[in-house]
Amino acid sequence: MPNKYWSEDESEQELDPISSLLSEWVDPEDEEEEFRSDFFQGLSGRRKKAAFVLTMVWGITILLHLVTWGTWVVMGMTGLLAIQGLRLVLAKAESTPEPLSDKALADAPFISLLVSAKNEEVVIGKIITQLCNLDYPSDKYEVWAIDDHSTDKTPQILDKLAQQYRQLKVLTRPAGAGGGKSGALNQVLPLTKGEIIGVFDADATVPQDLLGRVAAMFAVPEIGAIQVRKAVSNPSVNFWTRGQKAEMAVDSYFQQQRIAIGGIGELRGNGQFARRRALDNCGGWNEQTITDDLDLTIRLHLDNWKIGLLFDPSVEEEGVTSALALWHQRNRWAEGGYQRYLDYWRLLVNTRIGWKKRADLLYFVLMQYLLPTASMPDFVMSVARHRFPLFAPMTGFMISLSFWGMYAGLRRTRAVEQMSFANFFKSNLAKHTRNILYVPLVSYYSQRYRSYVGKTQATQMGENRS
Repeated sequence: MPNKYWSEDESEQELDPISSLLSEWVDPEDEEEEFRSDFFQGLSGRRKKAAFVLTMVWGITILLHLVTWGTWVVMGMTGLLAIQGLRLVLAKAESTPEPLSDKALADAPFISLLVSAKNEEVVIGKIITQLCNLDYPSDKYEVWAIDDHSTDKTPQILDKLAQQYRQLKVLTRPAGAGGGKSGALNQVLPLTKGEIIGVFDADATVPQDLLGRVAAMFAVPEIGAIQVRKAVSNPSVNFWTRGQKAEMAVDSYFQQQRIAIGGIGELRGNGQFARRRALDNCGGWNEQTITDDLDLTIRLHLDNWKIGLLFDPSVEEEGVTSALALWHQRNRWAEGGYQRYLDYWRLLVNTRIGWKKRADLLYFVLMQYLLPTASMPDFVMSVARHRFPLFAPMTGFMISLSFWGMYAGLRRTRAVEQMSFANFFKSNLAKHTRNILYVPLVSYYSQRYRSYVGKTQATQMGENRS
């Protein structure tokens, strides 16, 4: 694997015509040295870049509304999206490898498992106990708990568990230690000795046979990281947790399909594993990003590593239970998603990551970020010019593909039994319709029936008396 190829002199890199054109829009040349020397500590000018992208999206949208050929451009783009969408849907997902046999476990790689915790007294005991009792040789893995200056009982719980489990080690960070979760992981990384590094959230639920399956996937040399499929541990709480269950099914489905066509596999934080060599080449975790997993995803692909998905088993985590918490969480994820492209777009344009990855990346940037951003100016121009939204064909295709992903993802994860389109909508929509319409109607007519029976009985009793 190339070692920090981005530090090479730019004169040695050949630029295609598109790259040459885009290079005219970058920051001044005197910032180039700072860009390269400070690459992984976060880049300056994010606000300016975000404002530039927003201006471009509004400008292009307004222009397409004003020109007569704007509709044909949108229809052409919709056709290209449909072709890529068909490639996704028709691709055959990679099969989940069998876990290492008892004989193979003798030569299994050493794995270091990391859990960063700050005021997690409610859940920290559960995850540490699970990680210390996995079906993997105890001399082949270690567990590191990073106490990020907790002010509750987390330190006492970890100290007690460290006395109980030999493979558990605890690192305590002082007050004011920077970098957040990324800083905690970077601080403990030099102390670990695993060939493979796994990261878990404190509220995770981990299956016992996980490490044997993960180690089997890392037998492929080009695999630099593995993301274990995530699932919600509390889907029955309310509407919001059920929605997150469906959302994770969509995400796992598209992850599998993207990897199957040679596209971009992505890390999701909880339940992620990385090869130490790949992690070292990429400079560890970025301490100046709000989504360390998405940031690391881009850097691994820039270094020509493959990210795989372990579909079975899954790692569970608690879904947020309120609309406000969900809104804040998704805002953070969206901002982090934008941030990585603002930081690394020049390398994504100039680096030879292969046309399959580049096409996949462009496809999901357009679908997940640019098209939703363009919906506002599209709506404004539609109202001003009294016409149908210009991007309606693309939006309709995106929504249709998302519904298909939800259906296929839920069926693939066997979240419901032998799901068909009919009982898919019954299980998700009819449940709420029943609560809103069916239950009140039954209650109403039951009361009317009881009232009618009561009146009939009273009339009969009156007639009997007479």
